[in-house]
Amino acid sequence: MANVLFKGTPAHTTGDLPKVGSQAPDFKLTTGELKEVSLADFKGKKKLLSIAHSLDTGVCASATRRFNDFAKAHPEVVVLIVTADLPFAQARFCGAEGTKNVITLSMMRDRHFAKDYGVLLTDTPIAGLCARSTLVLDENNKVLYAQLGPELTVEPDYDKAFAVL
Repeated sequence: MANVLFKGTPAHTTGDLPKVGSQAPDFKLTTGELKEVSLADFKGKKKLLSIAHSLDTGVCASATRRFNDFAKAHPEVVVLIVTADLPFAQARFCGAEGTKNVITLSMMRDRHFAKDYGVLLTDTPIAGLCARSTLVLDENNKVLYAQLGPELTVEPDYDKAFAVL
């Protein structure tokens, strides 16, 4: 269980992020076309996972825009934005914001991803959603970088994640 803050109040997750050097757990998440994807669908590519509670918050939206700019400049990296939002809401956000360089994935069918990655919030007003996290995976899904945001309302450390890539 990890300890984070939500607007200064202690919050907890169901586990811990995968550690640097470990294999990232596989997942099944839903695309905007309502298809399931897993890590195997991005085989052979470096991946940046931006895990957030919802694109309908200012910090999550800002982070997605920033990761989109990175993805545009680095097409060799797959940037995955994982939230609990429905794929339809993710598509509306991306259309309105012009974020065409990231891939949004939804946990709409279950919360196994959040549990397996140790980011499922258990005791906050937004329990059941994800704690803000950033992971960088190599081409073989080995974790190169992992950051669990200490305060859910603060943006991730972009520079550290980008430096690893």
